[in-house]
Amino acid sequence: MSKIKLNVLGISYSQTQSGAYALVLAEEDGERRIPIIIGGFEAQAIAIQLEGLKPPRPLTHDLFLSFATSFGISILEINIYKLEEGVFYSKLICEDGEKQMTVDARTSDAIALALRFRCNIYTTEEILSKSGIVIDIEPESKEKSPSASSKFFTDPVPGHKKPSEELHEFSISELREMLQDAIKNENYERASDIRDEINRRNKNS
Repeated sequence: MSKIKLNVLGISYSQTQSGAYALVLAEEDGERRIPIIIGGFEAQAIAIQLEGLKPPRPLTHDLFLSFATSFGISILEINIYKLEEGVFYSKLICEDGEKQMTVDARTSDAIALALRFRCNIYTTEEILSKSGIVIDIEPESKEKSPSASSKFFTDPVPGHKKPSEELHEFSISELREMLQDAIKNENYERASDIRDEINRRNKNS
């Protein structure tokens, strides 16, 4: 069975479930997108990796990376292999230098680990046919298109929340201090908004 490579497009607030988020995966060589509803903790774990933020203490997925690396175990790839009653099933393809192993995992955890191990994410045509959607995006201009480092809450899923207008009132130096405070306090949603504002200003300067 042929594998189709997916990339993480971004995360937005879920429009259907309160307190949940939509993780959007994009077909690498196509237009289809797979939205997957995930919880707040998993969204945070994925978002801080997309943003390149460093938490003051290791999160669970960071601990898993350190633990596995210490024992010479790596994740080769992630496979989203089944979709049943709206639930996506995934597995980790791992190796320890001598043999390969397959480990079952929730898809949200698998994606968080894929970002940390820098491994590829795959699915099948059957799953893409069942769950894939095409989102027509008409960016206002190339300058306003989201960059690879500003994907949390800036992906093109309809209804996502824009960073607070109040950030426009602060200087770059104040924003950098606020960013460090947000990271220190593990307020990654706030940190992402501040990072986006800094990136926009740097791009326009």
